[in-house]
Amino acid sequence: MDLDSDRRIIEVARLSESETAVFTATAASETSEGVVMQLSDGSVVAYTNFCPHWQDIRLDRGESALVRDSQLVCRKHGAMFDTDDGVCTHGPCEGAVLDTFATAVHDGSVYLTNDKWDSVERGIEESQSRDLSTDTRIGF
Repeated sequence: MDLDSDRRIIEVARLSESETAVFTATAASETSEGVVMQLSDGSVVAYTNFCPHWQDIRLDRGESALVRDSQLVCRKHGAMFDTDDGVCTHGPCEGAVLDTFATAVHDGSVYLTNDKWDSVERGIEESQSRDLSTDTRIGF
């Protein structure tokens, strides 16, 4: 496992149970946004940043996802995802599971460990910065 500094997400000390940090992982022909957070037992998890109900709805819009009672909450539909395993426990996508990013903690920092990803940057992918979750999809 190569813990390349290009795949370093964040220092563990900057994470908490009540907030997420958003990052963008980049490969040769693909990018993917994720959220990383620390769990109550001190371990770290990273999930995709999009609700599986509508996959263009960000959980973290750049200032932390809504976290309530160890659940990530989709602000669009109120779907709730268990922070321990990413399973949707309530909402329109109940039973769905957030995709995970493989991570490791080393020397106080969190790293992506899947060799698929070449690099990671903190924040939202610039080319995808328009969050469609504020737009309605209902036509009259």
